[in-house]
Amino acid sequence: MSFVEALQIAFQALRANKTRSLLTMLGIIVGVAAVVCMVAVGEGARAQVAEKIRQLGTNLLFVTPGAADKGGARLAAGTLHNLTEDDAAAIRRELPEVLIAAPIISDSAQVVAGNRNWSTTVVGNNSDYLIAREWPLIAGRMFNSEEIEGAAKVAIVGQDVAEKLFGSTAAVGEGFRIGNVPFTAIGVLERKGQAASGRSQDDIVIVPLGTARSRLLGRKHQASREALDYVLIKAVDGASIDNMKSRIRTILRQTHRLRAEAPDDFKISNPADVLVTQEESASSFGALLASIASISLIVGGISIMNIMLVSVTERTREIGLRMAVGARRRDIRNQFLMEAITLALIGGLIGTLVGGAAAIIVAHYTGWPTLISPEAVLLACTFAIVVGAAFGFYPAYRASRLDPMVALRFE
Repeated sequence: MSFVEALQIAFQALRANKTRSLLTMLGIIVGVAAVVCMVAVGEGARAQVAEKIRQLGTNLLFVTPGAADKGGARLAAGTLHNLTEDDAAAIRRELPEVLIAAPIISDSAQVVAGNRNWSTTVVGNNSDYLIAREWPLIAGRMFNSEEIEGAAKVAIVGQDVAEKLFGSTAAVGEGFRIGNVPFTAIGVLERKGQAASGRSQDDIVIVPLGTARSRLLGRKHQASREALDYVLIKAVDGASIDNMKSRIRTILRQTHRLRAEAPDDFKISNPADVLVTQEESASSFGALLASIASISLIVGGISIMNIMLVSVTERTREIGLRMAVGARRRDIRNQFLMEAITLALIGGLIGTLVGGAAAIIVAHYTGWPTLISPEAVLLACTFAIVVGAAFGFYPAYRASRLDPMVALRFE
């Protein structure tokens, strides 16, 4: 018996018992749908984290001040105000693998244009911040050397700020105020989206560092006008981030003249670490969900085996008649095995459609990111076929071992 003949006979047998075939496939349909939907949720979460890492930028380190002591009480991290441009310069000078060491101060401020106003984050830096973050402009230009050295009142704005202040009007060349200080927008940033914290990265205004110090944020650090909020470091491709952290720590302890037993008065962090941990958690959670959903496929396989055993009993005379007219035992085995695989395959295809629809519904009503990958669909369908073949083999083998004479006399 050829493969095509076995397939035709399998379809005929399944059509003869449509309701029973559908109920048998139900377990496979539910199992495949659950696997496809759960894998889509897990892959969506991983893709979202990967996109956040891409938006953040690669090979980055943040150096932030330590915690100050006040009356014996240790204050929050970042209150010591002991990082300076000299620290950033020392890091850039001593470590050849450091591409950028950007000194940065930032604070929230009110921006006003005409009768519109908005509270946003103002960042003072000389364009290195944007280079380190791999953050291009969609309009306008970066600061030039004259603007940086002369503390010019120019600014690069994020798209959220541009929309709030200028609406549909092109922001480049428009005037606005930060607090009471007039500025001119010379560039608009490409949209970045939400950060890992949930805050929009596009709600930002960037001005030259000298401008921020002399006109906007100089009074923020009362102890020292030279103090920074943090230093953003970008390493060259291929550099060991962990090794760099150790070497930066050594340099800063020397520049801060810390004794050997004294604790660090700064903190070095890799922002991608948190996102990588989230990605690993999302992967583990997705694998757990897919494993649980796969149990439904096993249940579906057991259902196929039970129904195929019943089918063998009901069709005993048919089996005896086929053997009597020349069908070989392997033909009988292959016929029933093909029926089981066909049930599993059709159930897998229907389950894929149901699982894809379920993933779309989950994404629509919960806001969770989902990603239906072809690999997940192929894996689920292949698993369904394997389950059908595995649980259909015993009934097929049992049918092939029937004695033709006994089978013909069966009532």
